[in-house]
Amino acid sequence: MAVKRTLSPTHEAPYRGLRVLDFGQGIASPYCAMLLGVYGADVVKVEPPEGDWSRFLGTTYGNHTTLSAVFNRGKRSLCLDMKNKDAIAVARQLATDCDVLIEGFRPGVAARLGIGYEELSRDNPGLIYLSVSAFGQSGPYSKRPGSDSVAQAFSGLVSVNVGNDKTPHRVGTTVSDVVTGVYAFQAIATTLFARATVGTGRWIDVNLCQSTAALLGHKVAEHVLEGGAPRALNVPAGSYQTSDGWMMVTLVNEPQYKRLCAAVGRDDLASDPRFADFASRADSADVLISELREVFAGQATEVWLSRLHAADIIAERILNPGEWLRNPHVEATKAAVCQDTPGVGLVYTPRTPGIASLSEDTLCPAPDIGQDSVAVLTEAGLDRDTIDQLIKAGAVRQARQ
Repeated sequence: MAVKRTLSPTHEAPYRGLRVLDFGQGIASPYCAMLLGVYGADVVKVEPPEGDWSRFLGTTYGNHTTLSAVFNRGKRSLCLDMKNKDAIAVARQLATDCDVLIEGFRPGVAARLGIGYEELSRDNPGLIYLSVSAFGQSGPYSKRPGSDSVAQAFSGLVSVNVGNDKTPHRVGTTVSDVVTGVYAFQAIATTLFARATVGTGRWIDVNLCQSTAALLGHKVAEHVLEGGAPRALNVPAGSYQTSDGWMMVTLVNEPQYKRLCAAVGRDDLASDPRFADFASRADSADVLISELREVFAGQATEVWLSRLHAADIIAERILNPGEWLRNPHVEATKAAVCQDTPGVGLVYTPRTPGIASLSEDTLCPAPDIGQDSVAVLTEAGLDRDTIDQLIKAGAVRQARQ
């Protein structure tokens, strides 16, 4: 008999008492599960004997990379060899008593393993079942392999991120994976709210390509309405090199352009008819931006920021992640979290926005493969002899303590 928990939810931990099984690997589905853990859920990460592949993508520190160390905080690890029928039976038993199951297999694989939604929901009608994939559970591309880079390309994101070399580039972080995790978390949250009234769960289909396309917002409408060649929105917004670094300058209304010209000592650019309004500046962008690049290169970033901020112009220094971490505003607002992870060291990550307290600081660090196998199965009602037999048969793995 599984151990029942009676912990009460709070604003700081609204999902306290919620049981989550995370079969995901990589970033998108594990990040969604981690967010549930941030808000108090008991998250069990179910890993194969070789571990989540994110443990080996990049530089390894012990049994982690930064990907696995960051996106698996707040979880316990159960190691199951799903090629073993006894392991599948364990997974099914755990699923009968969980609230949320998250999987990131290719479409159809979970059902073939016997842990698909249709089968599991018969015994657990309240189950909220999330499937994360590259292209979704249906459609002509559903069986295609995918990744963060593929999603950025397919969605149109790469096409709107053209560099000075005129080449379309992927964004330099796993933006598709992360936004998919956020949309998946949102979908689970709304389903949990509905379940309180309806009484049943549902199957949620979230995929990387659709999530990334959703990031583009107005760009699809703009592409169609402007015939595929839209003007830039707010020229001369962009990145500018100063004498000692880089800064970002932007503007959202016409008065700001005139104030910008005055702040940099170029009132002639404000009166030039070629730059009279946003539309004109977009048509003459190369000329205007070239003029401003020459101006900004002559002074240090802090000098320009002082002048621009005094004129109420939107501008800021371009920081790298290390500079962001050490920034006085970041330190003052406790915008970063640090966890000492065994075998890795201090792992810094940006704090999750919107949480009601500093509860994220006390999340347990990302676990080793199978670190909590015995404890999880004991809570599920299995006796120690049965667990030992499963370990001996290779269905369950327990990390060395």
